[in-house]
Amino acid sequence: MRFVSYRVLRNTSGVIREQLKKDGYLVITGNGEPFAVMLTVSPDDLEETLLLLKRLRAQQAVSVMRGEAARRGLQHLDAEAIEAEVQATHRGQS
Repeated sequence: MRFVSYRVLRNTSGVIREQLKKDGYLVITGNGEPFAVMLTVSPDDLEETLLLLKRLRAQQAVSVMRGEAARRGLQHLDAEAIEAEVQATHRGQS
């Protein structure tokens, strides 16, 4: 996995483009922290790639929610208890 700083990306985009072609993806960093991933895509695969990335982000969100539920001991709630949690949350946001 290759990490590239935003500054290097900005200043040497041609070199980075070649590296991206070679590796298929790069992790972009800012202040030493990763914040984006660049990956190669063909025009014919663009829509499918974007759809898969959206699905991946949704799966990540579900994993985070499941982890939080387990941390709070809520992973075994029945439908009635879940509805009560939802209502309590809605009341708290009003």
